[in-house]
Amino acid sequence: MALVHEIFPGHVISRLGNQNWPPRSCDLTPLDFFLWGSSKSKVYVNKPTTTQALKEEIRRCITEIQPQLCQTVIENFVKRTQMRQESRGGHLPDVLFHT
Repeated sequence: MALVHEIFPGHVISRLGNQNWPPRSCDLTPLDFFLWGSSKSKVYVNKPTTTQALKEEIRRCITEIQPQLCQTVIENFVKRTQMRQESRGGHLPDVLFHT
């Protein structure tokens, strides 16, 4: 963990980090609500049969991620976070998750 703090000073989001984060809120992270699911569907489209093939598909998928996609995911995340705050922790409209 010390290495992570050294590489990303002031930007570590974890229980041991310096950024506040709700506990057990994986649904609030950009990677969890979009990127992993999207990547998983792309990785398994060619049905890798070996560990090596799986690793190659993961690498291929990750290298194809465009900066604009990451920007859009972050913007969506910010909108969701703001709506969550405005709803005071209440239910968010389903339409939010389909836009």
